[in-house]
Amino acid sequence: MNIAVALDDVRHEAAPAESEAGPAPKRIVVAYGFWIFLLSDIVMFAALFAAYAVLVHATAGGPAGAQLFNQGSVAIETACLLASSYTCGLMSLAVDARRRATFYLLALVTFVLGATFLTLEIREFADMIARGATPQTSAFLSAFFTLVGCHGLHVAVGLLWLVVMMAQVAVKSFQAAVVRRLLCFSLFWHALDIIWVALFTVVYLMGIRA
Repeated sequence: MNIAVALDDVRHEAAPAESEAGPAPKRIVVAYGFWIFLLSDIVMFAALFAAYAVLVHATAGGPAGAQLFNQGSVAIETACLLASSYTCGLMSLAVDARRRATFYLLALVTFVLGATFLTLEIREFADMIARGATPQTSAFLSAFFTLVGCHGLHVAVGLLWLVVMMAQVAVKSFQAAVVRRLLCFSLFWHALDIIWVALFTVVYLMGIRA
């Protein structure tokens, strides 16, 4: 009896604790790492917002936001990006339901809306540069092009990422790794929408009033 009890005690001591059972599942590691990436990206944008807030009145005698911004075009950009966030959410639901045709349709709509946003933003930049409002004109315009351009670059990367994911679904269907990547893309796209809402408010709405 004592031997049996002793063997049972040894067995319990030899069994690893729950925290020592091994590495976390890959989906948890990926999600954790991607959240760290998103937080670091938000910190970077916070620094760009701070720089813009400091330099917004440093026009060096050049044009200010009220003379440059086209509110109609910016409103269309905002509507396109917010609508793309909605279709991206529906796309995630289609992935959960494993509906490939619905996924492709919503992914295509998301891409078109994002591409429309990016096209309008590039046209806005080109129009400003044609009017002599370049990043070298003033500290205000340097901060503006850096902040808005950085967001636009993120949108371009997101569109490329979406195309790659559509190709992966075509080749690999909804494998676990593909679904994880689609989840990361969805988080990334929604984060860009949140940043744009802040950017639209601080740069464009407040810029018109300045």
